[in-house]
Amino acid sequence: MNYPYLTDSIPGIGGQVRVVPEDFQVQEVPLYQPLGIGEHTYFEIEKVGLTTYEAVNRLGRALKVRDGEFGIAGLKDRHAVARQVLSVRGQMPEDLLGLSLPGLRICWAKRHVNKLRIGHLKGNAFHIRVREVDAESTAEAASRAREILAVLSERGVPNYFGEQRFGGRMDNHLVGRALVFRNHEEVIQLLVVNSADTGQTGVVLEARQAAERGDYQEAMSLYPARFSTERRVLRSLAKRPTDFAAAVASIGKNMLWLYVSSYQSFLFNQCLEQRLSHLDEVFEGDLAVKHVNGAVFRVENAQTEQLRAEAFEISPSGPLFGKKMIGPDKGLAKEIEDELIRVEGITPERFDKVARGVSPKGARRALRFPLEDLEVEAEEDCVRLSLFLPRGSYATAVLREIMKVDTPELAEVRVEG
Repeated sequence: MNYPYLTDSIPGIGGQVRVVPEDFQVQEVPLYQPLGIGEHTYFEIEKVGLTTYEAVNRLGRALKVRDGEFGIAGLKDRHAVARQVLSVRGQMPEDLLGLSLPGLRICWAKRHVNKLRIGHLKGNAFHIRVREVDAESTAEAASRAREILAVLSERGVPNYFGEQRFGGRMDNHLVGRALVFRNHEEVIQLLVVNSADTGQTGVVLEARQAAERGDYQEAMSLYPARFSTERRVLRSLAKRPTDFAAAVASIGKNMLWLYVSSYQSFLFNQCLEQRLSHLDEVFEGDLAVKHVNGAVFRVENAQTEQLRAEAFEISPSGPLFGKKMIGPDKGLAKEIEDELIRVEGITPERFDKVARGVSPKGARRALRFPLEDLEVEAEEDCVRLSLFLPRGSYATAVLREIMKVDTPELAEVRVEG
């Protein structure tokens, strides 16, 4: 998904991120501090080579605690040195501090009154090294990065959902669209049947080819254990080969939400792309977001509100389509969203009861986000970036503007929440 750059007139520095895990360091910045009392224990972990969910699973086995007793504020990528705060109910701080587990360590632990929830953080601080830059020297690359970041600091970073939202085959949004349109057969085709142009090789390709032949039992036996969704769907098809609705119903609710949210993300990115040249402007009829608290309001006086936009108090918003989402009532934003609705053929009703337990209400999302605490340094063999990003924004969005490359390493950078 090659979306345009806001800083298209400034050449990127190219390069590689995460040559080693230490090249990508992220530190969660909490929204609040634990009180020292309560039935939950907050603790900070430093992890390397693990996703957040893998770290939780490893901790749960060590403590003999179900994963559901843990709370997280955000998700952090496997290929990084990441510090984040978790919570767990019913465990003493000293029990956590005494743990020694591969790939993670406990930095501190303190009791609190409530479970940590997704979004309970201010943001994330990053320290990133970009190696093998496309420049005569790292000093030249650092200078170019500063020029790009100056534009982003003034106008804001385009708040694209990162490619990681769309899955390894970059088709999660297509599965989500098929779900929204209740096209169960297409969902199955995308998930387990189509073997062409999926980028799959080895046993996974063989499994898809078996499914194309209608040999669902064979396909299920070929899929590795980690493909739990695909195996679940194939198990259903092996029993009832033509009951695609039942196969879709066998998909776990979390995965169904993931596919539908991926489609919402795709639609948001389409609107953002159309609005990119007016990213830092508000117009009458816009629905603007207050950065201080996320509140959404309709712009009545564009001249007055533009002053607030220039001060980065507010930003125009884009749609996360759902059954109760409010839309702009006039102006550029309405034209963009109405055209997307026409092309996609979607209505708010499409998102009502998409599947069992999946009925997105919809929301508005800021089209840009601010940069804070910026530092750019030229080191002997790399360019080092330090910055703070608010919760819900992607480091990918900044790196793609600076580097202007499409690489698997960049696509895998995952920091959410």
